[in-house]
Amino acid sequence: MKISVSYLNVKKRYVEDVIAFLDTTDVDFIHVDVMDGKYVKNKVNSFSDVDEISYYTQKRLDVHFMVMKPLKYIDDFASLNVFCMTFHLKIKNDLDKVIERCHEYGIKAGIALEPDEDLTLLEPYLDKIDLVLIMSVKSGLPGQEFIKETVPKIKALRDKIKKENRNILINVDGGINLENKDFLGDADILSVGSCITNSDDFQKTISDLRG
Repeated sequence: MKISVSYLNVKKRYVEDVIAFLDTTDVDFIHVDVMDGKYVKNKVNSFSDVDEISYYTQKRLDVHFMVMKPLKYIDDFASLNVFCMTFHLKIKNDLDKVIERCHEYGIKAGIALEPDEDLTLLEPYLDKIDLVLIMSVKSGLPGQEFIKETVPKIKALRDKIKKENRNILINVDGGINLENKDFLGDADILSVGSCITNSDDFQKTISDLRG
């Protein structure tokens, strides 16, 4: 199980310290939430913000775009150490073009599914994407509780990927902690925020989440 750490809940003045400390752990990715204030109400993590924090880590970035027009972001973010860029279905750009642009840079492309969105919405893109981000909270705000109804959706997606022999990663994002992580064994990546960043021992918590 790979772990991607979100710093969305970290106060801005502490972000660089937290990122630098995470770099000393064996965490796999830094999860970056980019919000434009239009797809969701919040507006966080402009390119300049993320470019600045990238100096404090060698970890690859797992970038989740909650924006309406992601095409205008991709070229800039592709200059960073990005593992995957993930986008939502209800954007105002052509999603096929968005996916293609990521692949032109050799970056994985993912689609995020909101808790109320069905897996069938992925069908037109399954031959093109590398990752599905299953949202286990509603997009936009940190600190929400895990939506337990997400679990059967994850299992159904895993079964579909196996049945169709697809090379697609499953990332789960939102409200994940040491109490519910055992229900998420069908995922490849867990995107975890406050469970890690509010803990006294980042590395121990990361190891416990893998276990």
